[in-house]
Amino acid sequence: MDTHFKRKIAFALSMGIVTTGLISFTLLALNLGFSRGFVLTWLRSWSIAYLIVVPAILLVGPRLQAQVDRVVR
Repeated sequence: MDTHFKRKIAFALSMGIVTTGLISFTLLALNLGFSRGFVLTWLRSWSIAYLIVVPAILLVGPRLQAQVDRVVR
């Protein structure tokens, strides 16, 4: 496995943790408030979001980057 590919995987995993954690926490706090069971609900939502976002970053990310590169040139 080459270094470039490993870096892309590491980036996707890291970015997925940060973005899904922040967004799921914020949206749950705004919509539900800090009610009983908040942490468990947040962790469940976070894990589901993470499983969706990481493949999306890996599959959609390169195509989106190519489009941005064409527009910004």
